[in-house]
Amino acid sequence: MIILTVNTGSSSVRLAAFACDGRTLTELVNVRHDLTAKADEPEVVLREFAQTHGITSRDVSVHRVVHGGAALTTSRLLDQEVEREIDRLAPLAPLHNPAALHWIRATREVLGADITQVAVFDTAFFKDLPGLARTYAIPHALAKKHGLRRYGFHGLAHQAMWRKWRELQPDIPHGGRVISMQLGAGCSITAIDNGTPRDTSMGFSPLEGLIMATRSGDIDPGLVTFLQRQENLGPGEIDQLLNERSGLLGVSGMSADMRQLSESQDECARLAVDLYCYRARKYLGAYLAVLGGAEAIVFGGGVGENVPAVREKILAGMGWCGIEIDSKRNHGSGGVLCVSSPESRAEVWVIPVDEAAILAQEALAVIAAKENRVFQG
Repeated sequence: MIILTVNTGSSSVRLAAFACDGRTLTELVNVRHDLTAKADEPEVVLREFAQTHGITSRDVSVHRVVHGGAALTTSRLLDQEVEREIDRLAPLAPLHNPAALHWIRATREVLGADITQVAVFDTAFFKDLPGLARTYAIPHALAKKHGLRRYGFHGLAHQAMWRKWRELQPDIPHGGRVISMQLGAGCSITAIDNGTPRDTSMGFSPLEGLIMATRSGDIDPGLVTFLQRQENLGPGEIDQLLNERSGLLGVSGMSADMRQLSESQDECARLAVDLYCYRARKYLGAYLAVLGGAEAIVFGGGVGENVPAVREKILAGMGWCGIEIDSKRNHGSGGVLCVSSPESRAEVWVIPVDEAAILAQEALAVIAAKENRVFQG
């Protein structure tokens, strides 16, 4: 059996293929494709991917979907009902859910209407987030009526980092306390206790929390209503402002690329980088309080894995709580790295995020459950 994994973003997609022999998965290919032109339509990209890599058999496709809401809390076979719910939730993840639906439908068109498709939801990892971490201080009846709660996102990434940490440190009972940071175009931080998320920075939508490439992260809600009145902005314009024109891009006024900003001497570029790291350090301190300490701090994502200066800046001055980074280790080359000093009470790791493997594993689990139901029936 061949499993195609489709991990869509607002401006890129990562495609991978796995061969499955029983319960064993073997990755055949894994590529990232930046979507920069009209020619990069899903149908074109999928056909080119299959032809280039000689993938002639695709039995199952599995898609990462950012927002599953309150109803889609486990990986599911894709059918019309599931697709309708993904579409209904699109306003809560406007950069992601519509793109995922586009790729789901394109996959069906290119690979055939009879292909088995599975959806894996980023929010599912946080389905049992404690009440104190998921509740907003707004009228209870209103929150219940509209499902207004903190859902959490980047669940696949945080789950991937957590699983790898468990492999690296099997002697720590149940994995201990880990604070994982997914730093890329989107950014989030999660406090995990023995494998269970206790809090996370993204909330009702992927806009809350850390400063991101083009997303604002935390802001005063009063600022939104002020802009609506003063600039005569409608809801769609506010969404675009906070999701696409803010964050690193908005503060710097020049770029959303962390590498470019880190190398710039421009005052606004330096401010953007400093704010990004300061916000992450504030959350790190808060989650150390939530967990009562940590056995590990883990960095993943494009920035977390590839920009040592950002890791150093986030962890600067954290010796008071036993976190010490080793500059030489921190500038080591690629892959899984331990970058903390021997004196650090909490280990600091860089762990490349392998979401494709989790997507493939989830697809296998869903298919196995379906076959088991058929057998029992």
